[in-house]
Amino acid sequence: MPTPLGDMRLAASPAGLTGAWFVTGQRHLPPDDHMASWALAPEHPLLLVAIEQLTAYFRSERQTFDLPLDLTGGTPFQQSVWHALLGISSGHTLSYGDLAHHIDRPAAVRAVGTAIGRNPLSVIVPCHRVIGASGGLTGYAGGLDRKAALLRLEGVTPLPF
Repeated sequence: MPTPLGDMRLAASPAGLTGAWFVTGQRHLPPDDHMASWALAPEHPLLLVAIEQLTAYFRSERQTFDLPLDLTGGTPFQQSVWHALLGISSGHTLSYGDLAHHIDRPAAVRAVGTAIGRNPLSVIVPCHRVIGASGGLTGYAGGLDRKAALLRLEGVTPLPF
């Protein structure tokens, strides 16, 4: 799907949306041979709803997503981090340390950062809302320019950098 920040590829399983990645400049994409085996389903009902909601988000007409998500592609720890990300409201940010405390793993800040980097649902599971301890803009698998653009879109001011 086209977005103002570049095309995105969406994927779904019978349980829910499993992926939303930027086509270019995105780290940690599924392997090409894995994606090549996926059936193209431009009329898939869940994908159509996801496209509709993402389009509204990028038009600043929507702040939250109401989609069934299938986060089972990650480890239990990754899943706990990804679920915690869903609790960060649009327009707000948390530090990696804050998120580690939130999941009762205060010493696991680096592991939290690694799990965030592996988030398969860019934008929808809002990993872009996590910033460095000093308030600086750090890491985003889709690129720091996109992270800054997403935070601006959500009205985060001043931007944390």
